This record gives sequence, C-alpha cells and structure tokens, in this order.
Amino acid sequence: MEHQHHVTENSAHKNKHHDMHHQQMGHGGHDHNAMIADFRKRFYLVLVLTVPILLLSHMIQQWLHLPINFPGSQYLLFLLSTVVFVYGGWPFLTGWFSEMKSKNPGMMTLIGFAITVAYGYSTATVFGLKGMDFFWELATLILIMLLGHWIEMRSVAGASRELELLVQLMPSTAHLIKDDVTTQVQTEILKEGDLILVKPGEKIAADGLVEEGDSYLNESMLTGESQPVQKTRGQKVIAGSVNGNGSLKVRVTHSGKDSYLFKVVDLVRSAQESKSNTQLLADKAARWLTIIALLAGIATFIVWISLGRDIAFAMERMVTVIVICCPHALGLAVPLVVARSTAISAQHGLLIKNRTAFENSRKITSVVFDKTGTLTKGKFEVSRIVIIGQQAKNEDELIRFAGTLEANSEHPIATGIISEVKKRNLTLPQVSDFRAITGKGVEGVVDGKQVRIVSPGYLKENNLQLPSDYSAAGNETVVFVLINDQLAGFVAMADAIRPESASAVTTLHDNNIRSILLTGDNKQVAESVSKQLKMDGFFAEVLPHEKLEKIKELQRKGEFVAMTGDGVNDAPALAQADIGIAVGSGSDIAAETAGIVLVNSNPQDIVNLILFGKSTYRKMIQNLAWATGYNVITIPLAAGVLYNQGILLSPAIGAVLMTVSTVVVAINARLLKVKIPQ
Repeated sequence: MEHQHHVTENSAHKNKHHDMHHQQMGHGGHDHNAMIADFRKRFYLVLVLTVPILLLSHMIQQWLHLPINFPGSQYLLFLLSTVVFVYGGWPFLTGWFSEMKSKNPGMMTLIGFAITVAYGYSTATVFGLKGMDFFWELATLILIMLLGHWIEMRSVAGASRELELLVQLMPSTAHLIKDDVTTQVQTEILKEGDLILVKPGEKIAADGLVEEGDSYLNESMLTGESQPVQKTRGQKVIAGSVNGNGSLKVRVTHSGKDSYLFKVVDLVRSAQESKSNTQLLADKAARWLTIIALLAGIATFIVWISLGRDIAFAMERMVTVIVICCPHALGLAVPLVVARSTAISAQHGLLIKNRTAFENSRKITSVVFDKTGTLTKGKFEVSRIVIIGQQAKNEDELIRFAGTLEANSEHPIATGIISEVKKRNLTLPQVSDFRAITGKGVEGVVDGKQVRIVSPGYLKENNLQLPSDYSAAGNETVVFVLINDQLAGFVAMADAIRPESASAVTTLHDNNIRSILLTGDNKQVAESVSKQLKMDGFFAEVLPHEKLEKIKELQRKGEFVAMTGDGVNDAPALAQADIGIAVGSGSDIAAETAGIVLVNSNPQDIVNLILFGKSTYRKMIQNLAWATGYNVITIPLAAGVLYNQGILLSPAIGAVLMTVSTVVVAINARLLKVKIPQ
C-alpha cells in the first residue's frame, strides 16, 4: 500500500533530531494526497472529453438517431480518444507495466490490456480496417476506472501521519539552567547531565530525575496510569508527560532520541512495517479474471482465424471478450461498498481509516480493552460518601468541609471532590490556618472547626480505628474526614465505569468473542473492573512495550485480536493488533495508529463495528460474486460459442451488458444498511 514505503523511508532517518523528523514525516501524506489529486484531475478531464466522444461515435448516433457527420469527424474522434487513452489511461498503462515487471498480473493488467486492444483496434478502423470503432467504450471504461480508483484511494488516505503526531508530543524547546542562568534552548541539544526547569503546565522535555520541586505529572498519554503521579526529589520523569501546578528542576538522563517516547515511536514504526496488508478480494478476483480474459480473448482470436474467418471478425470477437471481461463492475464492487459503509459508519461515530481492518473485523475472536478512558471514564468521581458519628449532619456538609480544604490542593482526588461540590451546587466557606500534613493529607479551620482530610495510613499511625463499614472496593481510593479530631466520615473516589461497558461485554460474549482488560493500573483495580463487567481475563500493571507483547502472546495462541486504546502508551499495541480501535477522547496518536476510531469513546460502538463489518463484508462478496459471475455466462457468448445458433454478442451488446453489470453493483452497494443496537 502507498503509505508503507514512506514509513520505511522514515526509519532510515530515525536518529535525526526531531525537526528533521517533522519534515521527514510530513511528506508521506503529501505524496498520497498528490496521487488522489492526480486521479481527480484525470477523471474530470476524461469526463469532459467523453461527451464529444460519445456524440461522435457511430453506434451511439444510431441509438439516438442523431447523425453527426462532417468531414474528418472520425479523425476528431480519433484525436480526442487518443488524449483520453494516453492521459486518462496513463496510471493503468504504467500500472500494467509494473505488474508485468513484478510478474503479478492484476486489475491494472486487464485494464491496460483492454484499453490498449480497444484503442489499437479502433484506430485501425479509422485508418481502413473494416469494423466498428470502440472509442466510446474506451472512454467510458477509463472514466469509470479512474472514478473507482479515486474513491478507493480517498478511503485509505491519511494513514501515514501517526509518527509525526507522536514526535509532536515532545516539546520543541526547554529551559536549560546553567550557572543559575535559565535560557531557552531547542530540545534536541539537551544532553545527559543537563539541568532543566519545567514550569507548571509544560511538557517534560527529556527523561530525567527530579532534583528540586514537587508536582503531580499527568503521564496517562504515555503510561495509561489514570491518576496523575506525584513526583518529588529523586524520582524519574518521562519526556512528553505534562507537569501539574508545581515547578520542577530535572536532571536529564536520556537525550531526545534515546527517550522513552522515541522508543514508543520505534515500536509503532516496526509494528506497522511488519503488518502485511490483506490483499483485497477484488484484486484476487481481477487477477483470475485477467488470466481468463487474456487466455479466452487470444483463444477466441486463434479459433476464428483457424476456422477461416477474416481478421476483422476474429479481432472483433477478441475485443468483445476482453471488453465484457473488463472489470468495470469489479473495479467498483469494493470501492462503492467502502464509500457507502465509511459514510454510514461516520454517522454512527465510527471513523474507518484502514479498510482492511474494517473488513477483517468479522474475524475478531478477542477484544483487548484498555481500561482508562475506554471502559472507564478516565477521571476521578466521587463513588460514595459515608457519614460516621454526629460530627457532620449529612453528605452535603461532609463534602462541603472536604471541598473547602481541597479547593487549595492540586491533587487529582481534590478535583474529584470539587466537581462533586459543583454538582451539588454547594457554596464553600472560608478556611484559615490551612496546611498540608506531609504525605498524609491537609488540615485547616472551617466554620470554627478543626477539619482534617487524611489517608487511611494517617488513621493507623494515630491509632484511630478504621470504621467497621469501611471497605474500599478494588478500584476505589478513600479519604477520611476528621472534625475536631473525631472521625466524621469518608469519601470514596473511583474512576467510574462507563454505563455502556457492561452491555458491550455481554454482546461480545453472545457473539463468542472474548473480552480482556489490559491496563497500566494496579492488579486490585484491574481485577475489580474485570469482575464487575464479567470479562474473560485481565493483564494489570502492564508497561507500554509489554502491552505489545501481550497482544503478540494472544496472537500466538491463534486469536484474531482487536485492541482498543486511547493513549500514546497504546500506540504500539494498536499497531500490532490485527485491528486497532482508538477511542476518540484519547490522544491523536492513538487515533492515527489505529485502523478505526470511535468518536464517542463508547465501548458499545466496538460491538456495532463488528456487526457492521460483517454486513459490509457480505455486500462486498455479493458484488464480487455478481461482477465475476456474469462474466462466466457472457464470455462464451462473446467468444461466439452459439454462433451457429444465430446468437452472437456484438461489441456494443457486450459493452451494454458490462454497463448493466456495473449499475447492478452500484445499486447493491446503496442497499447496505446498518442495524445498530442502541
């Protein structure tokens, strides 16, 4: 496929610094777009020229009772047709040449051969050979083929931008600290041992260790860990992760090209290169049709000559056979279904980027779900509030006290509590004497009461008894609220499971498809989510490069694996899976690496995708069966098998039959519907 070689080309340069990467990776898409534009231009020009060619064609004139004759009209026809043959037919003629060179005849060979024979024969009729020209047939054939290829190429465009997007995660500049002076420098000049400053909200420019500062980092795009991770002195940070509200000074351990992010880039690249593109059925059918058509055409010619007929008659038979065989219908059988299914899918929130993946979705035996942001919402929400004792009157009061203290905090749990406060429309009182209890929580005075929000660890250390009804579910994080040193209750937070996840897993089971959870989160969380949704298994605490291994492991067992994910950390696994499905709320990179993107991040859409993939595939098979089947009947007739019974197909009738076949295929493609369970 077109984009494959760009990716390979890229890998030769992968160690150039990242601006080079930018320029490098940009051009994969440009070439492809240029080819689409080229087909479009050729199509429109041929369309314009086809009108006069039709009007000047003797046969069309007979049908329409429209005699348009003027001196040299057949030479004008010849001239216009020559332009169509050379300019419109150029991609097919060059395609034919390269198919012959690689000894791999396919659709291009058949089209190239048919248009050359039709052109050669028609030209001969202009310059003295007795017979009727085929120019109109030649023009319409080239026109429809250009249209088919243009539709087809548009549906595979844009498949080469993922690596470019991955690299864009790396910030292009960094703040280098030298002799207490901070200067802004290009990221690629950073080397091991440099000290850099990372301001709040910025991306980390290189892998390194924190020397000074304390902040929460969002690494979810890189590691899949749903919660921002606290980083203090001596801890590792990864290039590309996003800094929270604190400033950090980081000592660089790996420069740009050795960083974790670039290793992920390489994984994506190699997984893509090793993936073979399933050869489309249409090409296989066209290859057989090519061989049959060429053999049948030549055999027809030889037989009639040996029976003593003249060259014009034998040539006419041969051309009729090849024209009837011409894969008008076959050329559109797949692209039309693709265009239709892509449009319908888009209306239902499925963006198909790689149609081989979409066609193959019917074969899926296992779906591997990334947890954060796919099965779950990917953000902390309050899952329950429990009151203990008389200190707080009700849930509102407890969450109000908690929210007042947490309003000053950057912790992810705080954001969950604050969003609960907003949901309940509560107003927050003032807080005084606010301070953090190192590593354990926060405290302050609210409404004249001493309030503390602490972790379970703080209770144990201070010999406060954990309440009897306290049991954190596997995927919950709990904070306790103390009012005047008395336990007033606790707030449990969880990354909430999407309401649609359970029904999606059930429908997969009904279709004999296994569902497996794959996450960077801890085992407890993974087990809890997996049990709750009745999934077939889970892999927890999996690092990105290991995700790829887990997919390979399933593939080695003979599973046809679909992987869903939303982060950079999922990109290698998405590329390795038989079918990569990205959820729209995630990162652009995941979306570019995957063959299919779910706009609404709804796991139910994965089920819809599989069901729709099956019906689309059925339509393609019906079209291919029709497009090839009708040839089985018409080729012998065109060859003149029933000549003695008075049945002989003229090239004109052959052309009409071929057009009818094309129309049938187009109508059948329009009938594709999708029944999506809501």
